[in-house]
Amino acid sequence: MLYLGATPLPRSAPNWPHRFAQLAAQSRVPLLQNYYATGMVSAQTPLVDAPLMALDLETTGLDPRCHGIVSIGIVPLTTTRIFSSEAKQWLVKPRFQLTSSSVKIHRITDSALEHAPDLLEVLPEFLAAIAGKVLIVHCADIERQFLAAAMQVRLQESIYFPVIDTMAIEAQWHRKTPMSLWQRLRKRQAVSIRLAASRARYGLPPYLPHHAVTDAMACAELFIAQVAHRYDTTTPLGSLWT
Repeated sequence: MLYLGATPLPRSAPNWPHRFAQLAAQSRVPLLQNYYATGMVSAQTPLVDAPLMALDLETTGLDPRCHGIVSIGIVPLTTTRIFSSEAKQWLVKPRFQLTSSSVKIHRITDSALEHAPDLLEVLPEFLAAIAGKVLIVHCADIERQFLAAAMQVRLQESIYFPVIDTMAIEAQWHRKTPMSLWQRLRKRQAVSIRLAASRARYGLPPYLPHHAVTDAMACAELFIAQVAHRYDTTTPLGSLWT
């Protein structure tokens, strides 16, 4: 996972079921029609009853206009359990060349991608796997922007989906107020809301980052810890998703 900024938590709950029905009717792409037609649970659904799927993307950089997806990892979960045996990962060949800096981060080389398919070839399986699911991510900007750009290029349509952003949850609790002038003068660092630092605050063990399935599981563990420490399992989705 590469990071942009944290997406703020929503001030009001979006009507995702209505939005999905609209998109299913408007889409001209069968793959996306089927994805939206699966539907979405309402904002009033308690977390304990929500169909959840952790998602992570590894990319060649941070700009979806000139960087691409090289790996996708997903793993289903509940508020108390991760179904690691059902985790999936896809290596995909990006439209743009790998950069040395990105290879150092995610360790996916040109040789590893030599026989990898284009994202278009794995979309049927990927979209079927996430259909009807609320996605759990750490830094929603990455998943939303890169998947939207990838779909737009290949299908001439974007994609929309609800997410719960574990980074935004951490930002809500640890960056509520700006640092004071005195803190800035003393060069005090803002509390880190990156995935590893956030996990450490909940006593979760270190892990090897920048591997799509591993990061998806790490995000899933963080979300379960956040729910246990900060929310009730009856909390409605609408108070967390965007």
